[in-house]
Amino acid sequence: MDNPFIKLLKKKTCILDGATGTNLQKFGLSGCPEAWVLEHPQALADLQRSYVQAGSQAIYTCTLGANRIKLDEYGLSQEAVDINRRLVQLTREAVGPNIFVGGDVGPTGLFVQPFGDLDFETAVDCFKEQITALAEAGVDFIVIETMIDMQEARAALIAARECCDLPVLVSMTYERSGRTLTGTDARTALITLQSLGADAVGCNCSTGPQEMVGLIQAMRPYAKVPLLVKPNAGLPVARDGVTLFDMDPEAFVFWMQRLYDAGASVLGGCCGTTPGHIQKLSKSLSNQPRPNRRTAPFSALTSSMQTVFVGGR
Repeated sequence: MDNPFIKLLKKKTCILDGATGTNLQKFGLSGCPEAWVLEHPQALADLQRSYVQAGSQAIYTCTLGANRIKLDEYGLSQEAVDINRRLVQLTREAVGPNIFVGGDVGPTGLFVQPFGDLDFETAVDCFKEQITALAEAGVDFIVIETMIDMQEARAALIAARECCDLPVLVSMTYERSGRTLTGTDARTALITLQSLGADAVGCNCSTGPQEMVGLIQAMRPYAKVPLLVKPNAGLPVARDGVTLFDMDPEAFVFWMQRLYDAGASVLGGCCGTTPGHIQKLSKSLSNQPRPNRRTAPFSALTSSMQTVFVGGR
C-alpha cells in the first residue's frame, strides 16, 4: 500500500510552506537558526501555524543546518541528534497530526571531494545521523534541499535510502546559467537523482519563479517522478544595506501557475515568501490534478556535469 504522502504526490498538487529564515529574521533570528528557534519556539510555531492556515499541506522542520558538520560552526555538533528530535517535536505540536511534516536536510557547508576536502563517506555518515534522528522523531518524509553540489546531494540521498524507508524529495539550487554552482544542469540532476530513488526532484532558492520555468521544462520530458519548485519571492535586491525580496503574492502566483503548466506539482516558496504568498498559491493550485506527462523510455549515462543518452534521445 502506498505511503499517504506518496499517494498525494502521485495524484494531485502538493502545497508546501514558504520561507522560514527570512520571516524569523523579523523577530530577531541571529546566530545558529536551530538554536535560536529552540530558545524562541513560539516564533516558529506561530509561523508554521500561519502556513497551515494559508493552505500548506506539508511543513518543513527547521533543521536545514542541523547536521553535525554545520552545527560544529556553533560548537553544537555533539547535540545534533537532540536538536533534530526537539525541532521535529516542535513542528508536530505546532501543525497537528493531519499535516505532513518533512524532515529538512541541507548542505554541510563544505564541498565533497573533488571540489573540496570532505570525504564522500564522511558526508554520508553525517547525513545518516541527522536523517535517522528525523525519522525516529516521526517526520512523514525527508526533504534534501538547497543543494549546490551533486556529490553532496547524492551523499544525502544515499544516506536517506540506507537508514529509513520514508519518501525522499531532493531539490537543487541553480545559478542563472541553469547549472548548480559546481556545474550540474537540471536534466542531469533529475536523471541522476530519480535513478538513485528520489520520490520527487526539483529546484529551490537562488532565483524567482520565472527563472525556474526553463529548468522544469528541461526536466519534464525525462521525469518519472513529481517535479518540485520552491522559488524565492523574486530575485534579491539590496536596499540600504538590507537584502529584500519584493515579488508580491499576485506576481508570485502568476509565475507559479506557469511552473505548474510546465510540469511542477509540488509547489511552495523559499526566501522572501510569506503565508500571504502561500495563501494565494493554495487558492490557485491546491488539489489540482498532477500535470499530465508522458515520459518515453530512455537509457542514459550521467556524470556530475552532463548526460549522454544511449541510443539517442
